[in-house]
Amino acid sequence: MKTLQEIVSGAKRLVFFGGAGVSTESGIPDFRSTDGLYNQTYAYPPETILSHSFFEMHPKEFFRFYRDKMLCLDAKPNKAHKKLAELEKKGILAAVVTQNIDGLHQKAGSKSVFELHGSVHRNYCMECGKFYPAEYILASKDVPRCECGGIIKPDVVLYEEGLDDATVRGALREISNADVMIVAGTSLTVYPAAGFLDYFRGRELVLINRDPTPADRRASLVIRGKVGQVLDEITV
Repeated sequence: MKTLQEIVSGAKRLVFFGGAGVSTESGIPDFRSTDGLYNQTYAYPPETILSHSFFEMHPKEFFRFYRDKMLCLDAKPNKAHKKLAELEKKGILAAVVTQNIDGLHQKAGSKSVFELHGSVHRNYCMECGKFYPAEYILASKDVPRCECGGIIKPDVVLYEEGLDDATVRGALREISNADVMIVAGTSLTVYPAAGFLDYFRGRELVLINRDPTPADRRASLVIRGKVGQVLDEITV
């Protein structure tokens, strides 16, 4: 923790890159742990349900799973989200790049957030483009539809879909310009997001995760622990 404090205190342009482990302390399940979504039993594997082709062929089953497991609208920002918002407010943190779709970084007060996989809080009619909030999706029955009759699709990146170009460009710009990067709560096995680390050319790479990652050898500092507990000890 002393080393982490020194790294953060000396940062001129810090970027945070986070995955599902950032939100587990808010009660949102991750995907690959022993009690994560990929280890639960459904009629179809979660990876199949969360694919573009499944969404098109079985929208009713998709939304049943989506409402049950992906819409955690009562979740509140934890210590990690709050500390990152504080670091941004102090001018230390330049940006958050997240693989999460829960919107908790913004809820905690962060402004510069690049959501690589979209957000449950943005939903659009596939016919007319009208916007709908997540609460509308949660309250709807079967397949949510717009007043025009079109299906409403969450603005989240499903398997078989590409990332948003503007979001990718912004995230890579921030990572490339950072002198310190903290990577936390991610297995670094999901591409293309995991490959974003290759764009970091700064002096200090910090990894905070419960389990080992493929990038551990590249890091200046590796901390095993819960992201919120670790970040909460940083003073700014």
